[in-house]
Amino acid sequence: MKCPFCSSPDSRVIDSRPADEDQSIRRRRECTVCRQRFTTFEVVERLPLVVIKKDGSRQAYDRNKLLNGLLKACEKRPVPLRSLENIADEIELQLENRLEREIPSRVIGELAMEKLRAVDEIAYIRFASVYRHFTDLSGFAEELNRLLHHDRGQENMPTSTPPPDTPSVQK
Repeated sequence: MKCPFCSSPDSRVIDSRPADEDQSIRRRRECTVCRQRFTTFEVVERLPLVVIKKDGSRQAYDRNKLLNGLLKACEKRPVPLRSLENIADEIELQLENRLEREIPSRVIGELAMEKLRAVDEIAYIRFASVYRHFTDLSGFAEELNRLLHHDRGQENMPTSTPPPDTPSVQK
């Protein structure tokens, strides 16, 4: 690390501690030539993620867009903001751990629906209705039946024939 006072390339670390909620490391350094002290921060360099939209266009990943979509789905629901922030964090971590830097938007949407299903079923259905662009009541009914089958551990059952004791939505 080059000294900001004398430009010497030699310095020593005299103190090191976590900063920014463990997102960086603060280092107090001393130049070995001029003895001046200065502070540096070390952070993980993250590669940018690019989202491939349905129309084929590309744009930079924006965590706020994901969080806003989750917030809209959970409007007037008993879901704490911290839970939604955790979902966004988990999705972001999963995306960063992938080998690709370009992620189809459908992957992000599916991850969000999967996480919302575990937190609040109504929020999940709201998110799915916007994300999947239901064009008629039958698509919405199929999604509700899928949710009912999933909750009963019957995920592999066909959606066209609900189990005998499961109420189905009229088409």
